[in-house]
Amino acid sequence: MRSLLFAPANRPDLVAKTARSGPDAVAIDLEDGVPTAEKAATRALVPPAAAALRASCGEASLITLRVNAPTTEWFETDVAEALCPEVDGVVVPKLESAEQVQQVRRALAAAGREDASVIAGVETALGVHHVDEVVGAGVEAVYFGAEDYIADMGGIRTASSQEVLYARSRVALAARVAGVASLDTVVVAFNDDAAFRADAEDGRAIGYRGKLCIHPSQVPLANEIFGHTQAEVDRARRIINAFEESSSRGAGVTVVDGQMIDEPMVRLARAVLADVAGRG
Repeated sequence: MRSLLFAPANRPDLVAKTARSGPDAVAIDLEDGVPTAEKAATRALVPPAAAALRASCGEASLITLRVNAPTTEWFETDVAEALCPEVDGVVVPKLESAEQVQQVRRALAAAGREDASVIAGVETALGVHHVDEVVGAGVEAVYFGAEDYIADMGGIRTASSQEVLYARSRVALAARVAGVASLDTVVVAFNDDAAFRADAEDGRAIGYRGKLCIHPSQVPLANEIFGHTQAEVDRARRIINAFEESSSRGAGVTVVDGQMIDEPMVRLARAVLADVAGRG
């Protein structure tokens, strides 16, 4: 998932348009995107919206449902009433323990959807503190929510994002160790492409594999930054070919484009080609 685009569940017209920007995944949002007074009534809008979205995008996008957190009064009913066959999985915000992940799995089983994937939201101080426990409890992906995290910390959100660097890195590290996909935080300035690009590049450098998007215009940028250019793919192939040829002669290192190549760089090159193969 290079891009996960959110659309509020109480706006089926916006849900229907999400496929146009080409996101790898869509989240029909019952949490932050829906006012408290509308949450119960909005659940009934999810199945027809998801069915229409599946008809328009086919299997090109993963369709998910962001439910309310397990600690809220809405969680159980969100899963029971809104998780229709067209939805591939759930996005669960503010997870803080393995027990909460198991609570999610029990709710999915009760709804007859043991097959549904779980994308865990880590966006509180306790969630970051217990992130290893959360990602190790049987989730398919994890995202970091910087806005909620810094609010929970009582900190101040800044343009530099230095205040969330530790937590952001901690979540990416835990995801890598657990072998699950990682999604970087949102950029709330949805009309500022430069800000989104800079933030996404920072997330990619840390090790995230994709990004949360709150506006369709952010999707192509996420797909580009978390994807691979043809030049990167070509260089990866050159690195692997040169290293294999060098190894066949008993040499441990070789040179490509004026740069010394050793085993760690070969692993990175192989990861690039694996990414491209997995998406193509």
